[in-house]
Amino acid sequence: MLIAGIDEAGRGSVIGPLVIAGITIKEEKLHALTQLGVKDSKLLSSNKRVDLARQIKLLAEKYLIIKLSPPEIDRVVASQRKLHKLNRLEADTMAGIIDALEPERAYVDAADVVEERFKHHIQEKLTTKAQIISKHKADKIYPVVSAASILAKVERDGEIGMLLSIFGDFGSGYLTDPKTKTFLKEWLETHNEYPDCIRKSYKPARKAMEERYSIQRKLF
Repeated sequence: MLIAGIDEAGRGSVIGPLVIAGITIKEEKLHALTQLGVKDSKLLSSNKRVDLARQIKLLAEKYLIIKLSPPEIDRVVASQRKLHKLNRLEADTMAGIIDALEPERAYVDAADVVEERFKHHIQEKLTTKAQIISKHKADKIYPVVSAASILAKVERDGEIGMLLSIFGDFGSGYLTDPKTKTFLKEWLETHNEYPDCIRKSYKPARKAMEERYSIQRKLF
């Protein structure tokens, strides 16, 4: 039996792509992932993730990594129901990955607060017949999902590294990082518009833009 694991990296970030990765592996090889030391990517060092990603790709039957750019995300989620639309975007992308990998069973890290609803959203888009197991914190429960999370994280880290070399130190890119918020504000003060690496539909980016326009209206 072919088993798939699907996970994402960068969902909450205001900078850079949302990366969704999937792998398939033969059921009898699942123990090999545990032997490699595969676990939730956030619990591993950057160097360890890179090393494990290389080994995971060798062990997997197939893998697929999809990067959703900030403009793609903004087109879908720029509304009052951002969270709901982002969930659907993830579910649709995961369905596409499952169709491409053709597993008999797929474990996915549920983005929706309701695990079964996320499962149904994936099933609505599937063209193949795969059993879907949708769970919160699946990357901590199932090694095959942990493996997918590592591939996603390594891919996103590479993208963020390139952006840092272009734009300088903007922090982690996540909503809770004061350095990221400062970067958004200071960039607008000198450029008046965000670059395409920014998710303009996300609240901190919108707020900084609204404050900038408000200042400009007062000046003129």
